[in-house]
Amino acid sequence: MESLLMLHAVAAVCAPWLAARLGRTSLVLLAVAPGAAFCYTIWLGVRGLPARESTPWAPALGLELSFRADPLAVLMMSLVTGVGVLVLVYSARYFPEGDEGLGRYGGAMVAFAGSMLGLVSADDLLLLYVFWELTTVFSYLLIGHDPESRMSRQAAMKALSITTAGGLAMLAGFVLAGQAAGTYRISAIVADPPAAGPAAVVLVLAGALAKSAIFPFSTWLPAAMAAPTPVSAYLHAAAMVKAGVYLLARLGPAFGDVTVWRAVAVPLGAVTMLLGGWRALRETDLKRLLAFGTVSQLGFLTVLFGMGNAGAALAGVGLLAAHGLFKAALFLVVGIVDHAAGTRDLDRLSGVGRSMPWVCAVAVLAGLSMAGVPPLAGFAAKEAALESVLDDPIVLAAVVLGSALTAAYTLRFLWGAFAAKPGVAANPVHRVPAAMSGPAALLSALGLLLAPLAAWYGGAMSGYTGTFHDPGHRTHLTLWAGFSAPLLLSAAALAGGVVLFLVRGPVIRAGTALHVFDTGRLFWAVIRGLDRFAVQATGFHQRGSVPDYLLLTLAAAAGVGMFSAAYGGLPRPGLPVVAWQRPEQPFAAVLIVAAAALALWARAYILQALVIGLTGYGTALLFLAHGSPDLALTQFLAETLSLVIFALVLRRLPIDPVRGRLPFLFRLGLGLAVGVAVTGAGMLAMAARDGRPVGLLMAPAAQEAGARNIVSALILDIRAWDTLGESTVLVVLTLGVTSLVFLRRRSYHIEPSGAGAAAARRTHWLAATLPRGQRAIAFEVVARLTFHTVLLLSVFLLFVGHSGVGGGFAGGIVAGLAITVRYLAGGRDELATAVPVHAGVLMGAGLTLSAGTALIGLLFGRAALEMLATDVSVPLIGHLHLSTGLLFDVGVYVSVIGMVQDVLRGLGAELDRQIDAGENA
Repeated sequence: MESLLMLHAVAAVCAPWLAARLGRTSLVLLAVAPGAAFCYTIWLGVRGLPARESTPWAPALGLELSFRADPLAVLMMSLVTGVGVLVLVYSARYFPEGDEGLGRYGGAMVAFAGSMLGLVSADDLLLLYVFWELTTVFSYLLIGHDPESRMSRQAAMKALSITTAGGLAMLAGFVLAGQAAGTYRISAIVADPPAAGPAAVVLVLAGALAKSAIFPFSTWLPAAMAAPTPVSAYLHAAAMVKAGVYLLARLGPAFGDVTVWRAVAVPLGAVTMLLGGWRALRETDLKRLLAFGTVSQLGFLTVLFGMGNAGAALAGVGLLAAHGLFKAALFLVVGIVDHAAGTRDLDRLSGVGRSMPWVCAVAVLAGLSMAGVPPLAGFAAKEAALESVLDDPIVLAAVVLGSALTAAYTLRFLWGAFAAKPGVAANPVHRVPAAMSGPAALLSALGLLLAPLAAWYGGAMSGYTGTFHDPGHRTHLTLWAGFSAPLLLSAAALAGGVVLFLVRGPVIRAGTALHVFDTGRLFWAVIRGLDRFAVQATGFHQRGSVPDYLLLTLAAAAGVGMFSAAYGGLPRPGLPVVAWQRPEQPFAAVLIVAAAALALWARAYILQALVIGLTGYGTALLFLAHGSPDLALTQFLAETLSLVIFALVLRRLPIDPVRGRLPFLFRLGLGLAVGVAVTGAGMLAMAARDGRPVGLLMAPAAQEAGARNIVSALILDIRAWDTLGESTVLVVLTLGVTSLVFLRRRSYHIEPSGAGAAAARRTHWLAATLPRGQRAIAFEVVARLTFHTVLLLSVFLLFVGHSGVGGGFAGGIVAGLAITVRYLAGGRDELATAVPVHAGVLMGAGLTLSAGTALIGLLFGRAALEMLATDVSVPLIGHLHLSTGLLFDVGVYVSVIGMVQDVLRGLGAELDRQIDAGENA
């Protein structure tokens, strides 16, 4: 399974490249990924179920990549992959040649297919949530495929807002359920349901109902019809909207007995079924008609899986399969009609059935299955559904009425798309390629060919339905169960549908008269209200004043300290208070306090920067006194680089600092209060410790990792996830800061120009472009002579970091300082000559290398970011200890160099350019 998901990810990344070279034919090539997954799904079904795969991800947190294939999962995997292949083949002729969005569409579609594949096969609640949100993101991209269309953008935003809100609620429910069960393994929760409580069940239902567009969350699905038709056929018929229904089906055996499960799911499902079918009768756009029909069918599925018993679940899985086939086929037919006739407005379509008889036949076959007419798969599923709810008259009445509405809007669809209408000229149509009609015909035919296998299918799904504790009403999933009550009710529903279609005029007028409010307008009214409230709240609290923000932060810190002292009490008598642990600490503390005091009286920005830097150097001395040379070295280097950056920024600021608005004594008192609170909390925490310090466990852990440097082992082996996250945050922060400093978008690459460019072409010597009065020849020569030596030193620190003082971060800063010296000596053109690679490339390559290290462990069947190591002997060099930790550290090294380069280009080179532009103006 992991290999298949990786295949989808690689295909999605390569999609733009393939589209640029192969055009729309690339979509057929991209179909290989879901095609391989479909073959794997069939192989699983033949081999036998259930099948399970599990790979440790973060063992210490109990997280793992756990996948499980049972009959329900195989059903959904078949729909997701099989329909995905057909939709991609269809798309290869749906989009015009040369469409600029082909690469974006192909990548998002394949990525969405992979996300759905992971969602339906995940056997861990948290892993399922990850794939759940990935489907939300990719559906947002697919619905908003046309970025120039306001309707597409709004529809994508609506789908994203509603489904994301439901997903967050669902995550809270997952956490409650997982904590109650003591595990997040779905199969374990289903086998032994926890007493999670109604709150967890309601939260999970909120996510499922929002994803499947159940009332009151139905508004996003019809709006999503702004997406291209293949997107609608896949996301809104076979894949995304089924995710919520799938979750109900998956967790039904665990929570179906909970009262609130049925009390919420069944009524809302019934209301959705009726309202969606009623609204479909009023639509004139064929896609929107099918969209409201999908909402109705999703409500039907929610009723069945919300019943929480085996009989209804059997009918549910039957309808789940049938709906995926006929609804995807009908959406593809709409695309064919729109492509051939130039419209999908049923009031403007006429005589298309005569011009396209084969397409009409495909639509009729799929439509009859949707209406529940024998001998099609939809009929067998509807019969089973009616049989499963015979014991509940209210639900039975809702299902019969909903089935009548389904038959009515099916007839309206077929009549509107293909019938010859009086007074409406026949639409001229053009030939449709087989790549478009073939997928729709195959899906439609499967509804007929698989119907006789309904009984076998019901037996195959017994592995799933047998997990329910409540058997419910005895239900048969078969093509013919004899003359029975369900058959009579089904016939009555079909007859009612015919009547509703024949009197569609009064029905439409009645629906329009009873229409109270537009849910779309209500949604956007709520969004606009939230936007206004957010703007007002932000304007009240965030006024753009950094001193104000700092004042609030420091006041809060001091307030927490005073609150703790007032209500928590002072330290109990006899509690030892440790002033210092080493004799070197008081001397470093005096240096830090003196530097801080000097900063209060400094009257120039540059002097303030220097004395504040002394506090950083004093902190480095404290690290050194505690026997942490790695931290001390990193602190020294980072502080030095920070001083240089301060100096670069201060060039554009006045020499004298702006006088503070608050009185000096107030600021001094606040600073002392914060210092006392933080220092006192730290001292008391150290004195009150009654457990064994975790630091004592680091030495054995480092030895086990093959590292003689405890700090390096901690960063690279013990907490590699934290280090990866911190590196990512630093990169994002760097990009954010350098982007916000200037309004001008800095997407260019600074290259030598003018005299600097000529100098760079003539010689490899310093390409300085500083004004003649600012050049220092001695500094230029020293910078040039020491540059490569310092770079070698940085590489040395990188490689010895696992066993001595150094590491990727320290080495990267040393290399950054070397680049900084080159810039200070020669200016922006010298910076471009020293580092010819774009900063974004360096940061991206570094993060990719660090993150890619996680895959190495997975490829060898180990945990993600589990560092693999080996010892080798090299002639003339000796013993070498090699590990994937070195690759991880190289990624950090390259990322740091990229960050330094980006800062120098943003705060240095760009400022130089602005200064030159201002002087020449």
